[in-house]
Amino acid sequence: MTLRLFLALLTIALAACAPLPVQKPAEKPTEKRYDAAELRALQPAAFIWPATSTEGERALREAAVADIRAKLALPPGPERDAALPALFDAVAQYNAEIDAARPLLLDSLPKLGAAELNYQRALLTAAHTLYPVESAPLLWPLLPQLTASKPFAIAAYTLLQADASAPPRLLAQLSVQFPAWADDPRLMALMQRLQPSAAAQPPLADLLAAPLRPGFPVILSLQRPGRQQMGLALVRGADGRFVRDAAGQLFASPQLALARSGLPGTITNGNTPQGVFTIVGAGTATNPNIGPTPYLHSKLPIEAKVAEFEHVAIADAADTAEWSEAVYDSFLPESWRAWAPIKEAWLAGRAGRDELLIHGTTINPAYYAGTRYFPGTPQQGCMISNEDWDPATGRLLASRQLTLAQTYAAAGTRNDLAGYLIVVELAGQDAVTPAEAEALVLAAGR
Repeated sequence: MTLRLFLALLTIALAACAPLPVQKPAEKPTEKRYDAAELRALQPAAFIWPATSTEGERALREAAVADIRAKLALPPGPERDAALPALFDAVAQYNAEIDAARPLLLDSLPKLGAAELNYQRALLTAAHTLYPVESAPLLWPLLPQLTASKPFAIAAYTLLQADASAPPRLLAQLSVQFPAWADDPRLMALMQRLQPSAAAQPPLADLLAAPLRPGFPVILSLQRPGRQQMGLALVRGADGRFVRDAAGQLFASPQLALARSGLPGTITNGNTPQGVFTIVGAGTATNPNIGPTPYLHSKLPIEAKVAEFEHVAIADAADTAEWSEAVYDSFLPESWRAWAPIKEAWLAGRAGRDELLIHGTTINPAYYAGTRYFPGTPQQGCMISNEDWDPATGRLLASRQLTLAQTYAAAGTRNDLAGYLIVVELAGQDAVTPAEAEALVLAAGR
């Protein structure tokens, strides 16, 4: 793929971590899907992505920053207004022109009540991501005008981030503005944030040992609250044992489950939600920030029908099982079924989130130097593993994503890569360590 094509890809707006859509015969071939045997045979050197070379990355960044500055230079009016969602998304990704873009965001907020819902979502997400403190005074008078749950929730989470005194006021506003909040998964999640449970987290050993459905491999992604530190991905084989190397060392691969927005998992482009996902295969993606390394195709409840989630071979016509909270709970050990945070994946699926993949990255970690999650490269809510690319050629040198995918493939017994993913948060302030993971696994074994 040429550098010119990569530059063209910058202009494509992709929702979440979208896999390649079906294409017409005259277009390029459809995405490559991998079975377990094909995935295990891959070598890093088979993949090249010119935009990860020094020259390619510089060209992409220069083009992106030039586009940001061109949008900033637009005069006030409909053209500039229409450009704002893409502008703030690029500002956040490249950490560029943050100060210069601030007045445009603050100027837009008082007028947002009359805007279309997706436009509200995009600009309120920018406020949460880039300017929460400056935005907060403008969001309070805007709240009553936000009649849909998604923009209201984003504004509320921004106020919670900026104002320690916000919870009681938001609780009152939510109850009055959305009296049927218990029927909306986004507002249910927000209410849990406003009224946190005092109950202690159930024993992690129970969750790590939970069979989910016997005979399937499981990836367990151990993360911190807030997702500002790197987590670890473990793999439990179809036989119920955690994968170790020949020397007995536990497989534990760094993984980031943070979105650039930092919003909760029930919100579009928010963090990876806690809970149970199903894994239904592996493939490639068109999103240029993901690159060519195969992703593992994870799906939320609702996104996957019950039969697909269960990995039951059943004809579509007979797939009449309906999702319910009880069905979701059946994948959890008894001790975890009343623990609300582990049901975030269930609420996220009900809220319409999808395409939260387990993938690699072509983004330069240098954009996020100085952050607590460095060298992680947050994107739009997927689970991301770092990769090393040759600065001269853009060829893949080493990939934690490929290693994770191949370890998972080897841990199963089926060639279709069917299995599960659990994302769970562990209390703590620093990156999750292999020693911490080892202690948890040993406790689960007992």
